[in-house]
Amino acid sequence: MTNYHHDINWRGVDLNLLIAFSALMETRSVTKAANKLAIGQSAMSHNLSRLRSLLNDPLFERHGHQMLPTQTALEHASTVDTILALITNELLRPSVFVPADFCGTFKIGLTDYAELLFAPALYDAIHQQAPQCQLSFFNVDRHSYHTDFNQHRIDVVIGSMTDMGKDIEHQYLYTEDHVCLYDQQATGLNDQVSLDQYRRHPHALVSPDGKLTTQVDAQLHQQGFQRQVAVGSHNFLTIRHLLNGRDLLCVVSRLMAQLDIFNDQLTQCPPPVAIADFDIRLLWLHRNSNHPRNQWLRDIVANTVISHVEQLRSGA
Repeated sequence: MTNYHHDINWRGVDLNLLIAFSALMETRSVTKAANKLAIGQSAMSHNLSRLRSLLNDPLFERHGHQMLPTQTALEHASTVDTILALITNELLRPSVFVPADFCGTFKIGLTDYAELLFAPALYDAIHQQAPQCQLSFFNVDRHSYHTDFNQHRIDVVIGSMTDMGKDIEHQYLYTEDHVCLYDQQATGLNDQVSLDQYRRHPHALVSPDGKLTTQVDAQLHQQGFQRQVAVGSHNFLTIRHLLNGRDLLCVVSRLMAQLDIFNDQLTQCPPPVAIADFDIRLLWLHRNSNHPRNQWLRDIVANTVISHVEQLRSGA
């Protein structure tokens, strides 16, 4: 296939030349066109000379006090008007995002934790304002989210990510703490767990990266203790099912323990060891910060998440 754009003198193409051409077509005068564009007459004459060279045609010829367009100029006039209108209306004018008219796809990356907590609320809030859209939830973790942003063209990510690069912007949403979750009957425990009980009972671990140790184990080791991790899974639903009817303890985020989608009778209590809280953030690519669609999505996602957390914590 012939690559025709190599034969075009792109360095000679200047948007100002198209504006000058349009002014000349309108005024039929170099002087009047110069006044219209607030430039000197010599500058307008220079633009006309460049246009003639670029298009290999006189374009405008003097007849009395007027510069009359040639046939070539008349043929190009509508094309130039179209190009300038596109640049003005589509490129230079700030676009306004109208969610009710949007028929595309919003792509939201969520950790397993965030998807369980917020997917239904996000669906309702977004579809209420953008009923024609499609919504795609991508499962991400702190190791994959950066690649997923670019590979899957994800709009925003929700999670407890840290060490974001310069190409990532973020907004704080809320802080989460932990509880100990277990089946009282299967474990023989009461509504509180002592440090000794915590060490002696086997543990189930929610592990996004597949490792069977966390900062809790390092903390216990510093105190001269260790716990027995019997099973791990990246999926909280799996761990929740395992806790039923089994001698297992699990430390999970408080909001996850409060989810009302389960019919189990698991008990939750404060962990007998200090476990650091973690912040949940909304992340997006810096290069998309000013895009109206991305701005709208960030606003509705942030407001929905913060509102839903308040509802969960209040028991509403």
